[in-house]
Amino acid sequence: MFETLAYAGTGQTAAQGGFFIQLVPLIVLFAIFYFFLLRPQTKRQKALENLRNNLKVGDKVITTGGIYGEISYVGDNVVHLKVGKDLKLTVAKAAIAGLQSNPINE
Repeated sequence: MFETLAYAGTGQTAAQGGFFIQLVPLIVLFAIFYFFLLRPQTKRQKALENLRNNLKVGDKVITTGGIYGEISYVGDNVVHLKVGKDLKLTVAKAAIAGLQSNPINE
């Protein structure tokens, strides 16, 4: 009877230690997921938000819809793009995908 009590006490601590050992791969997997997927994505989002907040008149940009243009006005939530000789579009700031990397021959 005393032998079973002695083994029962060591069995519980071994079971608790086993639980933590099983938990380690999940923690490692979450860390890998965070550093390779979540962190770079948040960096890109912050960089794009910073770009949108620092737009100025004369910047050449591309929208998420693929429209190239030059900024002629910057408001709080909108920008006016000059896309042709006499054509201006009003687009949301959130629609700006980035600065033009290659100038288009006009």
